[in-house]
Amino acid sequence: MNKFSQLGLDIVKLWGKYGNSYLLGVKNTLILALVGTALGCVIGFLCGVLNTIPYTKSDPPVKRFFLRLIRILIRVYVEVFRGTPMVLQAVFFYYGLPYFSNNSLRFSSVWAAAIVVVSINTGAYMAESVRGGIISVDPGQTEGAKAIGMTHVQTMSYVILPQALRNIMPQIGNNFIINVKDTSVMFIIGFPDFFAAHRAAVGASYLYFPSATVEMAGYLTMTLAASFLLRWVERKMDGSASYELVQVDPLTMTAGTYSYPERATPFDERNPEAVKSMQREALRRQVEREEAERLGKRAETRRDSETMADRKETGR
Repeated sequence: MNKFSQLGLDIVKLWGKYGNSYLLGVKNTLILALVGTALGCVIGFLCGVLNTIPYTKSDPPVKRFFLRLIRILIRVYVEVFRGTPMVLQAVFFYYGLPYFSNNSLRFSSVWAAAIVVVSINTGAYMAESVRGGIISVDPGQTEGAKAIGMTHVQTMSYVILPQALRNIMPQIGNNFIINVKDTSVMFIIGFPDFFAAHRAAVGASYLYFPSATVEMAGYLTMTLAASFLLRWVERKMDGSASYELVQVDPLTMTAGTYSYPERATPFDERNPEAVKSMQREALRRQVEREEAERLGKRAETRRDSETMADRKETGR
């Protein structure tokens, strides 16, 4: 018990002297993890979408060449940044660029270097997650989108990616939590994160274990809060468990009950052939109505003529 009491006293002493430094480190860590994860998701989504653009042997050779080249470059990028530690990536970007360029290329801010390293590293992991999320969507969704005339970009934007996003949402949260912890390696380039505050406090007080206890409690608090928040977001994306099925859907095309509207729907307008077909159908219906009206007028005129003739015969 004496040891635990001493640990508590040391933690209080550290917090009273370096509390502001710890809090500043927590803030910098969260900002770096959040910005790095967001930019990494953008990079990952871009790489994942480019990596899944379909092509066949019937496509032009130029298209096939560029798509293969893009896939090779993305593969190299993913393997390099997934296969090397983030701390060495930080050293390469922050110290390696000036070394190879004779100081003509260098980061003017340690913040910029840290954000670039975390973003690129996260993007490499997210690229494979996004690719897996896109592949996991039922191929029938793509076929249905193509059947109504949607392009590949429209299919990805409105059909595939919204479903893939829900599938990879746990991985996005997992990467954010990993970044909260792994940003501690940025002390190697002098980034003032939570771990750097711990090193500064230890160097001044020599209370290594009490400061490490503060660090552990701080990181655990941040990751638990992030986990609860991300699960809340997932529940919001899932929607309510209590719902009612739509009984009448104007877009439902049931055999024998569908009638062409006077104007094309937004889905039909995506397909020029469907618009032309509906215009021809509308013109045909208009011609039939006009022909029916003419026949009706002729029949009415004939009846009037026969009635007048009968009246004349009766008068005689």
